[in-house]
Amino acid sequence: MLGSLRRIVHEVNDAPDLEQALSIIVRRVKQVVGADVCSVYLNDYEHQRHVLQATDGLPQEAVGRVRIELGRGLIGLVSERAELISLDDAANHPRYECIIDSGEERYHGFLGAPIIQNRKVLGVLVLRQRQRRHFGEDEVTFVMTLASQLAGAITYARTSGELMRLQEGGMPQRFLPGLAASPGIGIGQAVVVYPPADLDAVPDRIAENIEAEVEGFQRALSAVAQDLERFAGRSRDHLASEDLALFDAWRLMLKSDTLIDGTLARIRAGNWAPSALRETIAEHARVFEAMEDPYLRERAADVRDLGRCILMHLQNRVAIPIHYPPQTILVGEELNVMQIAAVPRERLVGIVSTMGSGSSHIGILARGMGVPAAMGVADLPVSRVEGREMVVDGYRGRVYISPGPAVRAEYQRLAADDAALTNELQALRHLPAETTDGYVIPLYLNTGLVSESRPLGIEESAGVGLYRTELPFIVRDSFPSEAAQMSNYRHVLELFAPRPVTIRMLDVGGDKPLPYFPMHEANPFLGWRGIRITLDQPEIFLTQARALLRAAIGLDNLQILIPMISTVGEVDDALSLIRRAHDELLEEGYQVRMPPVGIMIEVPATVYQVEVLARRVDFLSVGTNDLTQYLLAVDRNNPHVAKLYNEYHPAVLRALVQIVNGARVYGREVSVCGEMAGDPLATYLLLGMGVHSLSMGAGSLLRVKKVIRSISRARAREILGLALQCEDTKSVRRLLIEALEGVGLGGLVRPGR
Repeated sequence: MLGSLRRIVHEVNDAPDLEQALSIIVRRVKQVVGADVCSVYLNDYEHQRHVLQATDGLPQEAVGRVRIELGRGLIGLVSERAELISLDDAANHPRYECIIDSGEERYHGFLGAPIIQNRKVLGVLVLRQRQRRHFGEDEVTFVMTLASQLAGAITYARTSGELMRLQEGGMPQRFLPGLAASPGIGIGQAVVVYPPADLDAVPDRIAENIEAEVEGFQRALSAVAQDLERFAGRSRDHLASEDLALFDAWRLMLKSDTLIDGTLARIRAGNWAPSALRETIAEHARVFEAMEDPYLRERAADVRDLGRCILMHLQNRVAIPIHYPPQTILVGEELNVMQIAAVPRERLVGIVSTMGSGSSHIGILARGMGVPAAMGVADLPVSRVEGREMVVDGYRGRVYISPGPAVRAEYQRLAADDAALTNELQALRHLPAETTDGYVIPLYLNTGLVSESRPLGIEESAGVGLYRTELPFIVRDSFPSEAAQMSNYRHVLELFAPRPVTIRMLDVGGDKPLPYFPMHEANPFLGWRGIRITLDQPEIFLTQARALLRAAIGLDNLQILIPMISTVGEVDDALSLIRRAHDELLEEGYQVRMPPVGIMIEVPATVYQVEVLARRVDFLSVGTNDLTQYLLAVDRNNPHVAKLYNEYHPAVLRALVQIVNGARVYGREVSVCGEMAGDPLATYLLLGMGVHSLSMGAGSLLRVKKVIRSISRARAREILGLALQCEDTKSVRRLLIEALEGVGLGGLVRPGR
């Protein structure tokens, strides 16, 4: 049956629509298994019924006409249990019902397999035999596999509206879920783009001429560098200068010692350039993929994209010109920066990718360009959407394919509201983030490259609340020198001077290993990472501390943040090393000053020792992403449990209140730098708690400022009090949405976010 299974799956994948896919399934399954009847019933939950949608063995006029009440008969039993049922003599089963309208006889052999997608039963694939029959194990496996194959086609048909039109007509309300990467509403025509070359398809091959392979690789590097310059040049008219620095990240990787030296070493070991490149890219990407931090993990996609571009030039291929319609929604499995830059800005209205997240460079670029984007839309049938109308809901990460008039009209209304809201938000530029009762709460930026610090962020922010230092360490093949680090830190300190810049000490290890400092652990989330590594390897900590202190000379806007603290001893040891670096530099003649030093509150243990920790440092910064993850024991990047991750969980709110209250004992300020800080929905809570500042992505600044300028601190405390009485996350969210709607700001947070 394996050969038959492969052929059927291939035929189903090639079917132009659901109707033909169903027809192939029922005809071929009946033939292979040797049953008298094969049918597919689809569940119509809106009308509470099972609808016969395809059959081979029953009269064709019964298709679409036979409708069984949901839960009735053996069809209902299979759907209800969501498990396969096989009966030798179904006619004697208490749930058996003979459906006269279908023209069926009294059947005995019965095999019903649920069609399931994302835990939801979409329908039932049914085999019937006039005589008694026991279906064998191979036949059961065969049918279950095809039912699974059918699930994807049905899901797509529901999303595209095809199923509605196939059944009764009407407006499809289904959507493909993804991750919200850039806010806004995009309505346009899908243009599908593919990687320029396939690294995985490159075979191993012995180099015939090693020097020729080396020269070819170096020419390819030069060609990609020229491509980057060309696309950056084309983008200068519609991208802010700091957004253009995203291309700098690619240039940085293109010059990476790990990439160049690793590939050259493999070539000189006897491999031809394409396979040497393939192995180097795979090795480099694995380092990023193993990281917990979403921002750093997304760099793996950048590495692979860069590898494909180099391979394209190694293979002397030329990209095929693409026509972009006036309202283009760019769609792909793994989009890259240059594919985005290739679309004329005035034509680009949306971006959709089956992979990635808001932390990817595509998400960052989309936000900088103001283009709605949904990432990680895993169920998107990329090969089937070319030219179709599409709606991108960048607020909720939803994608609608071939939307009906009702869906289109609703989103056109939302898009108009969005345009009005954007104009309203622009009017807030240069105004303080001040409540109606006169309380000012500074809004800072989170960033990992200056490339993310758009002019909006530079102008509007009070400084940088979290600057990640990991990327320059990761793209090299050895620890960066003190001088190299100092140059990097000096750049960001100068850019924001005299406003403060909070730079987080190196946070790698376990899940974020450096390529030249490998670590292998069974549980990296709870392993040797962050301050645990740098205290065990004090030369790393001291070098970075010296670079930071030297970078701040004459600027004095540096604040140092220590990550992954879990004990008082770690704080004492870290402070001792910073003072040592300070004293060493003074002895060497540098006019350094001791900057404010704070710690990250991201481990639950620190919540319960917040007072003794606050006594030792100058400020506290709460990383709500990790704190939530550790408090709830949920890996938010694991699709099986990600839905349990919620920053509005009552336990998380109580932990935040305890942190602020504990810090207040010693007069220490508390900043929040996780995603919660940039969520307008959370502004009421954080303001009510007495948080002193918020740090977020540039795209959230004006939205959060709008909320702050629309409410009083007294009202925020009142809402916080009500939220702390809630017993679940849904109640908290409902309360906050109602509060925003009460001041006319419901448009800042779409329902269902």
